[in-house]
Amino acid sequence: MTTLASAPATAPAVLDRIESVTLSSVTLPLPNPISDAKVFTGRQRPMTEVAFLFAEIRTEAGFEGVGFSYSKRAGGPAQFAHAREVAPDLIGEDPNDIGRLWTKLVWAGASVGRSGASTQAIAAIDVALWDLKAKRAGLPLAKLLGAHRNSVRCYNTSGGFLHESIEQVKDNATRTLESGVGGIKIKVGLPDSAEDLRRVRAVREHLGDGVPLMVDANQQWDRSTAMRVSRRLEEFDLVWIEEPLDAYDAEGHAQLARSLDTAIATGEMLTSVAEHYELIRQGAVDILQPDAPRVGGITQFLKLATLAEHRNLGLAPHFAMEIHVHLAAAYPIEPWVEHFDWLHPLFNERLETRDGRMHLSDRPGLGVTLTDQARAWTVDRVHVDATR
Repeated sequence: MTTLASAPATAPAVLDRIESVTLSSVTLPLPNPISDAKVFTGRQRPMTEVAFLFAEIRTEAGFEGVGFSYSKRAGGPAQFAHAREVAPDLIGEDPNDIGRLWTKLVWAGASVGRSGASTQAIAAIDVALWDLKAKRAGLPLAKLLGAHRNSVRCYNTSGGFLHESIEQVKDNATRTLESGVGGIKIKVGLPDSAEDLRRVRAVREHLGDGVPLMVDANQQWDRSTAMRVSRRLEEFDLVWIEEPLDAYDAEGHAQLARSLDTAIATGEMLTSVAEHYELIRQGAVDILQPDAPRVGGITQFLKLATLAEHRNLGLAPHFAMEIHVHLAAAYPIEPWVEHFDWLHPLFNERLETRDGRMHLSDRPGLGVTLTDQARAWTVDRVHVDATR
């Protein structure tokens, strides 16, 4: 009698389960108070610290992932509080199901919306889940996503703030280029536009014509000022003019993008895919600048990257280079990554900059671990597992 062969065993529906989530609120002090145009126009005080939310996730199989979000000036305690409320919903879940878990956490706090502090809190968890997934695979995150390159063009911002004299900015630029970073961005948006132009001219003359130079007005111009000053800035062969208008003025940005030869870059202050889509829909941006921690994590960033690629847009993620070097490496169109040295005290590892580019390491996941100093700067902490 002929017997049927046994059906092959199927893979288990659940490969692993989340055992615990540890959340830490960490305050990073800055060596010197930082001022951009928002300080000089009276909208903000100088920045003296950055609040970070770290999420560390451990599974029953022994895998671990770390992720972070952040807030400048205000909002850090709110992110921590929201993450603490929704984190128990992760216990017992399969960490591989990242998209489903993002949706679950959003609905856990749906009454406070799907953008802003609520999704920035989820971002730290989402990044940790992606870090964990890449570590499980034994791959750098960029390789898990599918890298288009092993290094990315990079430019520095932390040496170009307005609280420093133009001579200091020039010295900072020289040291930055010598360290292997490829481009320089300086802040503009002062009440006196003539001073902005003087500073840009001085830096361009100092750098010469071959060095990529960008400027950032931090949303401080109205439409007429933005058009007038941006036209004057065109002579300096800038890579882009960043945030010339309010972040939500898609129509105004679109007018600038149509009128100028220099690229318009914006997006860093937006906190959802929907907000960025409005920029894209209106043709308001040449170079999109999403921030993964601000938009809700890597899961949401990847959606934005797909929309941006469809429109053949440039990509230059904001801040958080430890995350964004991986996401930029996976973007099909040659992108930029923003180099900031502010976060160096938080991580044991350093990203390599050489020949104008930031290079991926072969470390799995994000490739970073927290320093003892980061632990020492912890101001609040909660551990969530099956017992609580």
